[in-house]
This record gives sequence, C-alpha cells and structure tokens, in this order.
Amino acid sequence: MTRSEELSRFVNEALSRAVPRAEIEGILLQAGWSKRQTRDALATFVDVTFPIPVPRPRQYTAAREAFLYGLLIVALYVSAFYFGMLVFTFIERAFPETSAIPALREAVRLPVSVLVVALPVFLFVSRLIGREVRLDPSKRLSETRSKLTYFTLFICASVMIGILAGLVYNLIGGELTIRFVLKSLTAGGIAVGVFWYCLREIRAENAWAPA
Repeated sequence: MTRSEELSRFVNEALSRAVPRAEIEGILLQAGWSKRQTRDALATFVDVTFPIPVPRPRQYTAAREAFLYGLLIVALYVSAFYFGMLVFTFIERAFPETSAIPALREAVRLPVSVLVVALPVFLFVSRLIGREVRLDPSKRLSETRSKLTYFTLFICASVMIGILAGLVYNLIGGELTIRFVLKSLTAGGIAVGVFWYCLREIRAENAWAPA
C-alpha cells in the first residue's frame, strides 16, 4: 500500500466514524502530513451528510489527464525553445561574429514553422483544460498536472541559475559581449515567463481549498 493509499484509507475510516473534517486535517498536520496532502485526501470524499463517506467522482481519467497535460507541457516547451531560437537569429544578425551570415529566410524557417504549429496547440489545449477546470474545479487536484507543473518550475529555475552563472563567468573573464547579454536576457525572459505561468497555475490550485 502506497502512502497516498494509506492516507486515503485513514481519511475514509475517520469520516466513517463521523470525525469532523477540521479535526481530521488538524491531526494529519500534527502527524507530519503536508497541508496539500491532507486537503487532497479530504477532497476525494464529497462533503455531504450520509452514513458512510461518499467518494468524489473522477470523470477525468488518468489517461486523459496524462495526454492533455503532457501535450500542454510539450507544446509549451517547444514553443518557448523555438521562440528563443527565433529571437537568437535576429540577435546574431544584428551583432554578427563572422562575415558569413545566412539568409534571413533560411535562418528563421525552422523556428517559425515550429511556432506556427506548436503555439496554437498550446493555446487550444490550455483553453480546453481551463474550460473543464471551470466546470469542475476538483480537476485542479490532478496529480499529473501537479507533477508536470512542478517539474517545469524546476527546469525554469535551473535555466535561470545557469544563465546567471554564465553572466557572472563571462563578466569575470572580461568576455561579456552585447550579443551574449542579449541572448542571456532572452533566455532568462522566456524562463521567467514560463515560471510565472506555472506559478500562477499552482496558486490557482492552492486557492481552491475544498472543505
């Protein structure tokens, strides 16, 4: 039995004995469970008057969750990466390091092609998920959604740390060129934007606090 199954079983047993939800939450927090884990476990049962705990229906299957959120994150990553590549192309043309500069059309063909496909996919899936969450706010408690969001936060934080380290390294070495600074600012700006997007999702998820 996993820890989540053990927690769910405990909550089920406590609710069966008519223990108030606030008391269950308090004792679980005292025992070392996080506030999120506690609320997630309580949220799996509907807060209604009935002799036994009533499980909350999960119309959103695990397979559908994995597909939609996986597609959303992949589209986000691809859009962010190729948007950065597109901006890098213009920076390289504005501040060339060699006399050989590829034709603009050839240089932007790949990133523009990917963005034309990936960005609409991201916007469409994001809108689809947002509409379903508005209809059923309990879907914010999706484990797949949470894991992918925190993983993306980790990636963005790692990128920002790497960019700052690169700036410091080049500054100390006296190799801080305008081209390098602009590329760093571009990558950092994209990482911050994605980080903010994911952080907003987490805050919205935490704001939905079922009884």
